[in-house]
Amino acid sequence: MLIKSPENQRLATLLQRVAERDHASFRQLYDLTAAHLYGVAMRFVRQRELADDVLQDAFINVWQHAGSYAAPLSTPMTWLISIVRNKSLDHLRKGKLEGDTLVARDDNPHPEAEQAAEHADPLELLTVAMEKRELGRCLAQLEPAQRQSLALAYYEGLSHSEIASHLQVPLGTAKAWVRRALGRLRLCYEASQV
Repeated sequence: MLIKSPENQRLATLLQRVAERDHASFRQLYDLTAAHLYGVAMRFVRQRELADDVLQDAFINVWQHAGSYAAPLSTPMTWLISIVRNKSLDHLRKGKLEGDTLVARDDNPHPEAEQAAEHADPLELLTVAMEKRELGRCLAQLEPAQRQSLALAYYEGLSHSEIASHLQVPLGTAKAWVRRALGRLRLCYEASQV
């Protein structure tokens, strides 16, 4: 079970409203998260201009795909960080940085986790570890195609059409795999809470 903190609930509500194209909620989400997400981008790209670009691209992605956020899979901030991380890696792959900065990103492939660990209390770390273990157990129960499509959607930030193209399947198939995977994960989580 993911931590149901007031902050997580507030961000999840804002993401739901952003999915409905609520501009005021998008602004609130930006105000609440941009500073932290900018820090994540800076840890990857190490240049202010590029971090600005990453943050802009990430929030465009959030605006376009807020409806794909799934509370059973991650906290809102984890989902947002994964988008920033993926956009940062996209910028690095495009060769917008010098070669030495490309090497620097491999020093710590998950700086957001390290930063979060610095500020977390032991109970929170234990809860997160238990959630990860439960998620891993539930993911292992999915069919490989469903697991892969879900990973592409939530860890790589791909849209349904991008998933279909990546997996070379019809768009309807990609959508069905993601939908079924989410349904099975939800059932798995609900069963673990009984």
